[in-house]
Amino acid sequence: MTPLSTGDPESIGGYTLLGRLGAGGMGVVYLGVSASGRQVAVKLVHGPYAQEEEFRTRFRQEIVAARRVSGAFTAPVVDADPDADRPWMATLYVPGLTLAEVVEKNGPLGLRELRALGLGLAEALRDIHRAGLVHRDLKPGNVLMTDDGPRVIDFGISRAADSQLLTTTGRMIGTPPFMSPEQLASPRDVTPASDVFSLGSLLVFAAVGTGPFDAESPYITGYQVVFGAPDLGGVPEPLLDVVQRCLDKVPTARPELTDLHRLLEALPESGDDGTPPARSAAPRLRPASRSAATTSGGAPGGVGATDPGTGSGSGTDALTGTGAGGGTRRRTRLLLTGLSGVLALTGLGVGVGVYVTSDRDVDTAAEAAVSRPTTRAVSLPAGWRPWQTKLRYDLKGVPLDYGRPGCVTDQDALFCGGTGFTVARVDAASGRVLWRVGTRPQGAPPIGVRDGTVYVYADPDDKTRRVVALDAATGRQKWRRDINGSADPVLYDGGLLTLSPDYSSFVVYGPSGKALWRAPSLDRVYCKPSVLGGAPYALCSEGSEPGKAPVDLMKIGPDSLTSTATLPKKAEALGAIGGQPLFLGPQTAEDVYQEGYERPYNALLRVDPESGKVRRTPLAYPLTGAATLVDDVVYFVRSDGTVTAVSAHSGRQLWQKVTDVESLSAPAVSVAQKRVYFSNRFGRLLALDTRTGAEVWRTSALDSPGDKTQSYAPHVLFVKDAIVATAGDTAFSRRPDGPG
Repeated sequence: MTPLSTGDPESIGGYTLLGRLGAGGMGVVYLGVSASGRQVAVKLVHGPYAQEEEFRTRFRQEIVAARRVSGAFTAPVVDADPDADRPWMATLYVPGLTLAEVVEKNGPLGLRELRALGLGLAEALRDIHRAGLVHRDLKPGNVLMTDDGPRVIDFGISRAADSQLLTTTGRMIGTPPFMSPEQLASPRDVTPASDVFSLGSLLVFAAVGTGPFDAESPYITGYQVVFGAPDLGGVPEPLLDVVQRCLDKVPTARPELTDLHRLLEALPESGDDGTPPARSAAPRLRPASRSAATTSGGAPGGVGATDPGTGSGSGTDALTGTGAGGGTRRRTRLLLTGLSGVLALTGLGVGVGVYVTSDRDVDTAAEAAVSRPTTRAVSLPAGWRPWQTKLRYDLKGVPLDYGRPGCVTDQDALFCGGTGFTVARVDAASGRVLWRVGTRPQGAPPIGVRDGTVYVYADPDDKTRRVVALDAATGRQKWRRDINGSADPVLYDGGLLTLSPDYSSFVVYGPSGKALWRAPSLDRVYCKPSVLGGAPYALCSEGSEPGKAPVDLMKIGPDSLTSTATLPKKAEALGAIGGQPLFLGPQTAEDVYQEGYERPYNALLRVDPESGKVRRTPLAYPLTGAATLVDDVVYFVRSDGTVTAVSAHSGRQLWQKVTDVESLSAPAVSVAQKRVYFSNRFGRLLALDTRTGAEVWRTSALDSPGDKTQSYAPHVLFVKDAIVATAGDTAFSRRPDGPG
């Protein structure tokens, strides 16, 4: 422990801080003491990371993961506040050095200590896996050596075994010398067997002072993990079989923890002389093992023909196979090239002993390759280049805030409205504002654009709401009409469908502002206009508040309002398939006033507009999240970044992807690119394959998305093939075929 330094807090969460236990790239760990005298280790996140919602969420999920584990060989969480200005977590303080420090200070462990270490770690992993987690970063620095056995710490990059990925930012995936082959190749697909592989590497480190795959470069280390045979020289003979079985490249061939525990229990407590042979702890480039070097035409094993016992091979020789036959040399180059692709895709880098990935980390090289086909060249607005524009033009007055900032498009024209931003036409090629209209802060996107006319909101006083038609080329006002303040108008092929200010009728306005026709509304019934499958409807329910009663679907026509069908309370309109309105059926219609609650839906409800018959198609299991219908597929997007694609016809789940990018927008689908795109609140773009859900690419978050990232939902749309997205009060444009 080191003393507190200038700038360190004196207390956190009521715990008095006594000193620093350690520090890293993400935060500082302090020794703290409670009022009752209990000592705790307090992890405090660095200030810059506390400003990132995604990192804060990852820290919150680390707390949840650690709390799920309770065992004799783990350090329990005793307190935490992930919502503090600087999030923190307190775990029970366990005095002791890490395994890395013990080996550095005292040298390799004896067989009795190795046996105790292995048994303790096997039991710790058992508790972790029983909690439904995979640790994913079992390494010497995350094992505390105490008087009563080893303790596993740090669940910061753990992953739930039910595929709910807990790592959101993609910064930390593991530590190369102690990762499994599948973790390097497919980091989102690891199973508990990955921790068993890491345990095997850790036991080798404890036995001889270095890991079985250590090398001078993390790329070579990664190559050795995936393709190379482990260097087990110096491992005590009784432990050798256990380690070899743990380090099997095939996850299913590794021992289960129960079997591993039995094998470790059977080990003798000492060797012939009571001490293991040792070797230098200095990392060195590791050539192939003897058995791998003599194998011809077999599975990819070594990267060179140098005998590991001689230590005479240089780094270049080991990489190119100098001294071996030309065939071996060429094959090694190909294998290294293949792994380099995997490592490039996962962004392998080095920094303070952690595995660092870029924000464009993809699932696997193979998955990315499958997900990239296109059917035609990308079509962009003439002169297009990536751009970023603030949807902000501060004006005095009470903001018009009926909707949310955003943009609408018509062919290659783009029209946006934002926070304090009056409606403007934005050049889709450069982001330059071409014209701006209005004298009052807008805070609402345009309603839509059609046939050279942009429809926007106006609000001349606190009692009246108006829709205004603007000339798309110049911004000149064409006409304006009063509308109802509680029901948004809807633009469709037949005109602009609105509700009259006095609730008495529905009115459809044409491009000239003329009322094309009217239909009576219903007394004492809440109704809002809707367009489903290109046809005008009203969604009506008894009472003063929507969602408090079953939904009556009413077909609207000139001078007529006809009841079509009745849907359950809380049913959500999605759109239409084959001209038939489609709704989501809720599993429960109960009102839940709880932050973060997402209503579960368990059925698709399809309405025949002629007969009024409602056909119910059950989902395989209830789904939550914002649902969007695109091209006969319903995309459920959860707040935690999970995306589920369901067939609108059969209700069958097509795929589900845990994206680890939270606060995603509604999807935008490109048929040509075969991709579905999302933005999140911080301007990170995400592209998934529409057929499999595989991640194709992602971008970094915007450097400065503005101060409204928490207030406004993000959006994505296309101008031709160019992606235009909004995040906070910022609009930006990128290509659809990659983050470059």
